[in-house]
Amino acid sequence: MALPFGSWPSPISAAQVAAGGTGLTGPAVRADAEGHTQVFWSELRPVEGGRSVLVRRRPGEEPSDLIEAPWSARTRVHEYGGGAWFLGATAVYFSNWDDQRLYRFEPDAADSETRKPRAITPEPETPHSLRYADGVESPDGQWVVAVQESHPVLGEASNEIVVLASDGSEPPRVIVTGTDFVMAPRISRDGRWLSWLRWNHPNMPWDGTELCAAPLFDGFRLGNTQVVAGGPQEAVHASNWTSDNRLVFSTDASGWWNLHTWRPGDSTSTPLTTLVGSEIGAPAWVFGVQPWAELPDGRLVAVETNLAADRFVIVARDGRVEPLPSPYVSVDGLAVSAKGELVTVAQTKIDLQSVVEIAPGGQTFAHRPSDDLGVDPRWYSVAVPVEFESAGGRTGHGFFYPPTGLDQSGTEGDKPPLIVIGHGGPTAHASPVLGLKVQYWTSRGFAVVDVNYGGSTGHGRAYRRLLDRAWGIVDVEDCIAAATSLADAGKVDSARMAIRGGSAGGFTVLAALTNAQVFAAGTSLYGVADLEALARDTHKFESRYLDGLIGAYPEEQAVYQERSPIHHTDRLSCPLLILQGTEDEIVPPNQADAIIASLVANGIPHAAIYFEG
Repeated sequence: MALPFGSWPSPISAAQVAAGGTGLTGPAVRADAEGHTQVFWSELRPVEGGRSVLVRRRPGEEPSDLIEAPWSARTRVHEYGGGAWFLGATAVYFSNWDDQRLYRFEPDAADSETRKPRAITPEPETPHSLRYADGVESPDGQWVVAVQESHPVLGEASNEIVVLASDGSEPPRVIVTGTDFVMAPRISRDGRWLSWLRWNHPNMPWDGTELCAAPLFDGFRLGNTQVVAGGPQEAVHASNWTSDNRLVFSTDASGWWNLHTWRPGDSTSTPLTTLVGSEIGAPAWVFGVQPWAELPDGRLVAVETNLAADRFVIVARDGRVEPLPSPYVSVDGLAVSAKGELVTVAQTKIDLQSVVEIAPGGQTFAHRPSDDLGVDPRWYSVAVPVEFESAGGRTGHGFFYPPTGLDQSGTEGDKPPLIVIGHGGPTAHASPVLGLKVQYWTSRGFAVVDVNYGGSTGHGRAYRRLLDRAWGIVDVEDCIAAATSLADAGKVDSARMAIRGGSAGGFTVLAALTNAQVFAAGTSLYGVADLEALARDTHKFESRYLDGLIGAYPEEQAVYQERSPIHHTDRLSCPLLILQGTEDEIVPPNQADAIIASLVANGIPHAAIYFEG
């Protein structure tokens, strides 16, 4: 059926997009008393108000929820969370959203009370003032080590590593302190060493971190700290111990995140992989980012990222890297059972997330299949990688989604309108996966380009650093270049191009609309309008992020003002939609208030919707 692009009837509804599909994270595995593998993961369920539910699947059974409402395994540490739950030998531990205390329960215990969640951290005087994440149980089961974030009534939060009795009989005791941030406390398999990551303002964890290790003594006391790797200009992450007590981690010292190894007693670490053009690593926006796991034979299975697309690889002990074929292009966590089964949360170009198991022989089994949308896959637009020339001759990257509909086509001589998407972060990247927020538009006859502008991850450190002191410039240039390159190639209508983005992507929208006349409309979802307000008001984790993206504040106040769209609304000449949550701690509502006030004062067509709670 030939209809004008943008007017096609679509089976993908706004309600389906709002529900968004269930968000899956994890996973983890543990053997039961008979040696059978149990698989655990968490589900963020929009239909339950965003409750994060722990789920387990035992052999021969259907998945079952381990916690009932109102329990929700989510942490507020760093505001972005992650690492909200972990497994012990018999127990499950989780940070509960409502009070942020750490809880323990044993789902297979004979005693019904032991099967119920019980708090093992004290109740703070001020709600949510003590938060926990990224925990681990000691090999002997006596201790729990975790990141603790303490929020005083006045002043900045403190981030430290604490140890507490696993049954809650001893309260948390600080064992690592003195830096602005800590992450990934991990205990060696023999229980003799603790490792962790640390860094200070103004760095973010993908800018520069240090990997530390210290010996453990009776009573869980730490010996002298040794810096294994890292520094202010080297980002180390994904550190953990192997079964033979090697410390494996990822570092971008070479310009690409590669795996290194270290043993207690070594003076330096040893490179394991030497990838160039791809990498094993991702920005630690949340806790628990772990792109590798150990196989029973000592080899590693890892997630290699090339041009923002993921694939599985096997890393031999000598560093040889071999691909592990699979259809998945985006991976969120992996675990390996004692039998060598790889369990992962992954996604393809034509399916939503699923929890899958890949057997050593290559057979695949879905513990938790992707949500069935009831839509014929022929409606789905599949990502096409694109490269384009941007300002200064640099190469930009992204994924193009042509309009796609079952038995649908545009009218003769017509070209599709284009929606340009700028991802959040801005240190993140778009992946070539099935996304309902894209498919909603492509199934109606719009084209979409998801731009991995300079500063995005998945393309090495040099590309990631292109936004240094250039936020609001490089990202805008690349979004404009992506749009104009598609228009010049005759793939889209240059007169009908819109731009949308959330948070940092919303800032890119506002900056683009106040600096160029390329787009006919824009949508800012909780976008940054006033950089000074963001520098003054945002939470600790990102409170110095703008030092690298813009410059030091208030020393470079003039730059902040020049880059802030709030001061240039007189340059806006197209309709703008603004969407904002009222309890956003990362981009506070006053950012939307300010831009809306200016839009009203200047008589600019707009709509604004606030989402309470």
